[in-house]
Amino acid sequence: MTSSSSSAPDVLFELRNAFYLGNYQQCINEAQRVKVTSDNKLDKDIFMYRAYVAQKKYGLVCDEINSSMATQLQDVKYLATYLMADDNKKSNIAQDLESKIQTLDATDWVQCLMFATIYYHENNLETALRVLHSSDNLECSAMVLQIYLKLDRLDLARKELKRIQETDDDSTLCQLSQASANLAQGGDKLQDAYYIYQELADKYGPSPLLLNGQAVALIGQEKYTEAETLIQEAIDKDSNNSETLINSIVLSQYLGKPPEVTNRYMNQLKDSNSSHPFIQDYLAKERELQNLIKSYQI
Repeated sequence: MTSSSSSAPDVLFELRNAFYLGNYQQCINEAQRVKVTSDNKLDKDIFMYRAYVAQKKYGLVCDEINSSMATQLQDVKYLATYLMADDNKKSNIAQDLESKIQTLDATDWVQCLMFATIYYHENNLETALRVLHSSDNLECSAMVLQIYLKLDRLDLARKELKRIQETDDDSTLCQLSQASANLAQGGDKLQDAYYIYQELADKYGPSPLLLNGQAVALIGQEKYTEAETLIQEAIDKDSNNSETLINSIVLSQYLGKPPEVTNRYMNQLKDSNSSHPFIQDYLAKERELQNLIKSYQI
């Protein structure tokens, strides 16, 4: 994300905003439509290829980005290569990354973000934070906040949110960060989170990310039927979205739906994203249960 002190209009605003809101196809469409100069062509390509990565079109990204392209695009390709790899190759890439971060360019926010994302997937959150802290980019700060929330450190997340607000209080990233912190805090803040997602949806159109955020806020308030309506809308937009499927599983339990409904969502999640932490945790618990059953059968 490149900031400018110029008063010239930001021709990439719609593209970046679509990416942040999880409207990845809209981001790609905008990248193919917008007219850019040599100054912002690289930024356009970075977000377009990141949108393809978010759509899991890893092969396309690896095929199109060649060695003659900018280093930032090479870093996007590096993430795509990691995400499409099997477990053994993932481990090798993670080991290779250890040498790469020795020469990390702290001024290159794309490199910081791509490397930190790999560490995040490796569940090496401490190193991910160290990489992200080397950059003052707003998107890096937003990821720092998400990691703190994952670590159940709401206190540190609130401090990071304050920094984000001081940098750009009106930005979409700031609004999304505020909503995430509110969801984590719960209680009265759930309604505040819901209103933030609703305001963004009213302004830019609903996306799976916004609809899921609203649904989680409603689930936290035990408004399950209202949440189900939003989740159904999210399914209509992207039936393979991992967060939508997880929320569908949760809601089917709260609403007392037949086991086959829950199993259907679970199988769909396994098919579409078998490496998702939710699935990995679920499979680990399944194995623990089977081992426990066997121990009683002996």
